[in-house]
Amino acid sequence: MKTALDLAVLGALAVALGAATPAFAQDANAGKEKCFGVALKGQNDCAAGPGTTCAGTSKVDYQGNAWKLVPKGTCMTMKTPSGMGSLMPIKS
Repeated sequence: MKTALDLAVLGALAVALGAATPAFAQDANAGKEKCFGVALKGQNDCAAGPGTTCAGTSKVDYQGNAWKLVPKGTCMTMKTPSGMGSLMPIKS
């Protein structure tokens, strides 16, 4: 009987934690925006387009389809050797 109760409590805890995770992720990114073309090779935050899968997979510095989270309002003021940062993917 105790095992069933333990499993029920653990299951409820898992559901509660799973529901809280997306909210936490949103809070962590509040006040930030995706800035394309500013990440150094292997330092993008995620989803860098074809040929990459996620964080840290950009192939070159300032890859146009790789993004980095930056404080809101700063992206388009970030100067790189390839130009300015962009809120949209940059065609390479």
